This record gives sequence, C-alpha cells and structure tokens, in this order.
Amino acid sequence: MSNFTELPANLPIPVDDGTCNHLQGLFLPSLTLPSTHNRYVDLSKISGYVVIYCYPMTGKPGILLPEQWDKIPGARGCTPQSCAFRDHHQEITEFKVQVFGLSTQKIEYQIEAAKRLHLPFELLSNSDLNFSQALKLPIFEIEGKQLLKRVTLIAQAGKILKVFYPVFPPDRNPDDVIDWLRNNLV
Repeated sequence: MSNFTELPANLPIPVDDGTCNHLQGLFLPSLTLPSTHNRYVDLSKISGYVVIYCYPMTGKPGILLPEQWDKIPGARGCTPQSCAFRDHHQEITEFKVQVFGLSTQKIEYQIEAAKRLHLPFELLSNSDLNFSQALKLPIFEIEGKQLLKRVTLIAQAGKILKVFYPVFPPDRNPDDVIDWLRNNLV
C-alpha cells in the first residue's frame, strides 16, 4: 500500500506489554530536541500542558516502508495520526495545550513531513535516542533502525500526567486526548 494517509484493513492490534507503566508521574528529561520550526525545544521547561505523541516514522512518497511493516503491531499509522492531530489541533489548543510529535527520524526528514502534511505544530527529532532512553520509552528495531513504539504523553510543567499506550487505531488518538483534556482540565 502506497497511500500513507489511510490505514489498511486488518492491521495487527498492539497489546499493552507493560513497558509504559512506569511513565505516569515521572518528569520529562531536561534535554533539547531539534524542531521542525528551526529551533531547539526542552519539553521539561514548558510550564503549561503539552501533548507529546511519539511514533515510529512517517512514510514518504517514493520511499518504500520497511518489509513486513504492516505486520508489526502498532507500526503503521504515523501519517494518519499526524494528520488527525493536525485536523484536531485547534480543538486541542482551546484547552491551552501545545502539541508536539516526536520520533527518532532525523530533523531533515521531519521538516519534509511537516511541510508535506501541513502540520501546524512542531515535530521533534530524537535521532540520538537521548529522550527515549531517559524515559525508557519502548522501542523496536527494523532494518537496523531503532524506532519508538507509539505512545502519547500529556504533561504539565514537565510532569507526565497521562499515558496512552498502546495507541490504536492511531488516527483516533487525538479524540482520546481531547476526551481526557475535557474530563480533566475543564
């Protein structure tokens, strides 16, 4: 399938393997991450609420996804997830919440994806894995690349308040985030 904006039928559903059980209540590490807005962001220094959706990698037209990609539970759906956060961005920001996407892809790749998908928020590159390792986020490896498993965090003043894991289907993740914000911030 070459249309990255649609999810194929019969994707394997990820299961909660417990690898994110430790996250709620932790503080985000004080690290700077390159952003698609040509700056560095330290998520731990943001005093308000932030949503950080972590994902494996966005597909790019003309470049094949790794072999067997659709067979890995939770791998497929990064572009639909990003587009859904784009489409719900205004609604999320009405709660005075900032949105960030984060993956281990290099910033140049992230910049291309942000422009192509018309994302109104920043994507952050964790290509050196320092953020992932500091939080012990779940990762998997394919074709020699270490990629994040899909997890979404809501934090305030650097403290993780809510963890969504596993995230499935990925294009519904913003709806779950909005429901949590509505029930906890209003």
